Amino acid sequence: MTPSLDTVAERLGLDPASPLLVTALTHSSFAAEHDVDSNERLEFLGDAVVDLAVADLIITRYPDLDEGSGSLVRSRVVNEAALARAARYLELGPVLRVGRGVKKENGAERPSLLADAFEAVVAALYLERGYDAAKVFVHAALADDVTEAALAPSDVDPKTRLRQWAESRGLGTPEYDVSADGPAHSVTYYATVRVGDLVALGEGRSKKSAEGQAARAAWQVHDDA
Repeated sequence: MTPSLDTVAERLGLDPASPLLVTALTHSSFAAEHDVDSNERLEFLGDAVVDLAVADLIITRYPDLDEGSGSLVRSRVVNEAALARAARYLELGPVLRVGRGVKKENGAERPSLLADAFEAVVAALYLERGYDAAKVFVHAALADDVTEAALAPSDVDPKTRLRQWAESRGLGTPEYDVSADGPAHSVTYYATVRVGDLVALGEGRSKKSAEGQAARAAWQVHDDA
């Protein structure tokens, strides 16, 4: 079922009639065709709010990370790919207002448009309900990404680290099985990884996150052995 503006607004905790929300979901191509405001100014503000909220999450949840590692984690989370994933999870694409040309090319699913829309709706939430509400929303949307990045701030993700360890010991490549449960707007993924005699589980809001958590759990079992 295609999500409606009402559904998206409910997930954000905003009134679907909110002018700020409508603007946040308005791409410049639509704005130019209809002489209305685009989401560009809100995107500018939302970028700063997301950056601060993610930094707050890193400092709060991972007090052992130094400034350099924390900056690496933040850069791996506050970027186009990660924010576009969060926007897809919220199903922002189908409710974005885009111009005729962009719509014809299915441009509302472009990572750049989705990432911008995510930042814009965060700004709308910030302006309507304050920083605390925006922070809670950003934490919920990006917590899995922060957790995954914090496992390997230097870009060696847990799946790569587990694979390198397994192959160096002649155990072959780790095998992952992933299942999903829940409605389309709130799916939880469950992953099982097997490497040699070692089996570990993980879960997350995306297949990638669930596999990363399983790999991390397997690595911890290896470390404890």
